[in-house]
Amino acid sequence: MAVDLLLGLQWGDEGKGKIVDVLTNNYDIIARFQGGPNAGHTLEFDGIKHVLHTIPSGIFHKNAINVVGNGVVIDPVIFKKELDNLEQFQLDITKTLLISRKAHLILPTHRLLDAASEASKGKAKIGSTLKGIGPTYMDKTGRNGIRVGDLEMSDWEEKYRALADKHESMIAYYDVQLEYDLEDLEKDFFEAVEVLKKLTFIDSEEYLYQARKNGKKILAEGAQGSLLDIDFGTYPFVTSSNTTAAGACTGLGIAPNQIGEVFGIFKAYTTRVGSGPFPTELFDSDGETMGRVGNEFGATTGRPRRCGWLDLVALKYAVQVNGVTALMMMKGDVLSGFDTIKVCTAYVYKGKEITHLPYNIEPENVTAVYSEMNGWQQDLTKMDHIDQFPDSLNAYIAFLEKELEVPIKIVSVGPDRTQTIHR
Repeated sequence: MAVDLLLGLQWGDEGKGKIVDVLTNNYDIIARFQGGPNAGHTLEFDGIKHVLHTIPSGIFHKNAINVVGNGVVIDPVIFKKELDNLEQFQLDITKTLLISRKAHLILPTHRLLDAASEASKGKAKIGSTLKGIGPTYMDKTGRNGIRVGDLEMSDWEEKYRALADKHESMIAYYDVQLEYDLEDLEKDFFEAVEVLKKLTFIDSEEYLYQARKNGKKILAEGAQGSLLDIDFGTYPFVTSSNTTAAGACTGLGIAPNQIGEVFGIFKAYTTRVGSGPFPTELFDSDGETMGRVGNEFGATTGRPRRCGWLDLVALKYAVQVNGVTALMMMKGDVLSGFDTIKVCTAYVYKGKEITHLPYNIEPENVTAVYSEMNGWQQDLTKMDHIDQFPDSLNAYIAFLEKELEVPIKIVSVGPDRTQTIHR
């Protein structure tokens, strides 16, 4: 069986958690392949909102196995809090949640390093979530990291101490005011590690190979968004992992020729959290309305998201880089009430009009070129079939499909799992 893949096509916050939750009934295994607790996947059902940070979004389905892959970085303290929040659902976590031995651990000193590094940058800061993600991936590529499998080894605490001591000397190098009590942080960390050790650790690449060989259906779940990819995103305002389709291969140990469908998720407009260029960003009442109606606040940080019209140049780029086979449009309901809807179809880049994403999209180099379409006034949140869609929404969808050359299979009209319309 091929492995299907689901990922975000913008700067994250596209609604991946909801769609994984919706699709989980079609799969036996949900496998998260990159990122860490800097991600926030929001699921809403039975009138209750749930936010997951590291645990895959299929966890609320009792028949699904959830795998945290080798490409993920895990903060045991945050992971423990997630597990505590799941207790009310009486899930058998020891059977339904499996952790790759090759996943790296976020240490308390990784978070301190993150804070020190960001503080030292002043106005040039990149908008880090300060979760220690970057320093952890730096240790991974620098071959210094501590992995989940190390917790099964007798010398893991010695490795921890050596790495934490090294981090403290690096923190001093940044020469910033950073007050902390490492002993107190370590108390929480070691308690959380003991909880983590009660879960099931696996050699995930072998587990997934055997599962695929035995006909199990697997959905790989990405975090953040394609425009935050360390290689293909708006560098340096990116995350520290590969958020694109290629990341599923390295983050789970799946061969490229075993990838099946690639589901790409995007909002009907565009948002961004933190720093970085954003060609279609709005600073007017339209942008304020999007943010207010769409409840645009980061699920992990709580920071307000910057809002703007849909950027088709960037979206086409993400579709191409990922090899997307089917699209899912989220938050179409948020655009209800706009008389006119704009879509960026080209950039003026250094004085020349282009339709591809260039090397640099900082505002001094790029101006968005817009096409305008009629908006719709109808409330979409009560609709449950495409026959109920207003003509202008259908025209909007048809325009996007023509430009992107990929079908839009799902339209989300609200946060609840029931507010999902299949086309």
